[in-house]
Amino acid sequence: MQDVEFFVTPGYGEMFREELRYSQAVRIGNRVEISGQGGWDDDLNFPESLEDEIVRAFDNVERTLATAGASWRDVVHVNTYHVISEPDSTFGAHNATIVEQFRKRLGDRAPIWTETGVTALGAPKMRVEIRVTAIVDA
Repeated sequence: MQDVEFFVTPGYGEMFREELRYSQAVRIGNRVEISGQGGWDDDLNFPESLEDEIVRAFDNVERTLATAGASWRDVVHVNTYHVISEPDSTFGAHNATIVEQFRKRLGDRAPIWTETGVTALGAPKMRVEIRVTAIVDA
């Protein structure tokens, strides 16, 4: 059986581990799974702009992947969760920034992506959460 190793992102991840009893990432062999990452800073503050929140969530995914020895270039699967503020709105405002970040961070890799609209996420004011799976040295 392969070893299972859990990781905590320095900063906010240490608080989540202590207070909420969960880790930010797990590595089993060359597979890395991470917990959903929001656009918070280490004090769990969110930026005002949606674009800045999404970019910071991508940054937090990158930080968390790095703790387990992975990077965006290893990502094969992305799940994004979105609170859409307008009743009949689409994901358009979210997608423009997400696709821009995919292009910037993934290069030519085009992972599978599932995008889900939700009524709420795990923290007040949180509008987006990103969870990924990576295969290192794939």
